[in-house]
Amino acid sequence: MRHLTRLLKDMREIVLDTETTGLDPLRGDRLVEIGCVEIFNRMPTGQTYHVYINPERDMPAEAFAVHGLSSEFLATKPLFHEVADDFLAFIGDAPLVIHNASFDIGFINAELDRIKRAAIPRERLVDTLLLARRKHPGVSNRLDDLCSRYSIDNSHRTKHGALLDAELLAEVYVDLVGARQSQLLLASDTEEIRVNSAGDAPRRQRLVPLAPRISEAEREAHRAFIATMGDKAIWNEYLPAPAVAVAAQA
Repeated sequence: MRHLTRLLKDMREIVLDTETTGLDPLRGDRLVEIGCVEIFNRMPTGQTYHVYINPERDMPAEAFAVHGLSSEFLATKPLFHEVADDFLAFIGDAPLVIHNASFDIGFINAELDRIKRAAIPRERLVDTLLLARRKHPGVSNRLDDLCSRYSIDNSHRTKHGALLDAELLAEVYVDLVGARQSQLLLASDTEEIRVNSAGDAPRRQRLVPLAPRISEAEREAHRAFIATMGDKAIWNEYLPAPAVAVAAQA
């Protein structure tokens, strides 16, 4: 069970984006929005985290032109220290997939430092800008460029938004690491097997099914682990039925 837990944890990643009041947290610029998308084995689970943050300062016109978040709008939003626990709980210890990661993590760690919390180590970062530059050298690798290159619809992205950009980046990331192609090849192979075996004789079935190798205690531990992912996690659809329920249906 410990091996399964470790494997599932290793497959979880968080795609993250932020919006800010400017370019340099060391000169007083602050976070104003965080958006996170959970992916599991490179597939979105439906679990997201999104929050607007009161930066406790004015909004420069240049930044407002980028994301459209005004000082008046943000004045009623929570301060960073009020959302820090929820944010840190959501990301857990998963790798953080970020486009131009040094920018976002610089702001996040500056906010964490203000409230005397530990910084997020850079070893956790997966920088999709660096991945894109290695895969597509000599060309622009902004998020919009990558969406266009991989035929990802970003027509609704009229301004920057942390959650929207994280959702788009999650799709881009799948293409950058070649996961989408692997998924398509797997689907193609599965279909080929199904078609080629259509005329085969049916396989013989055991008269007496084999005894299950998983104990009910292990099933319960697995169900408890899946419950920590939330009601929208796709893994809820694949949970094994309790032994009592199976017996009742027999």
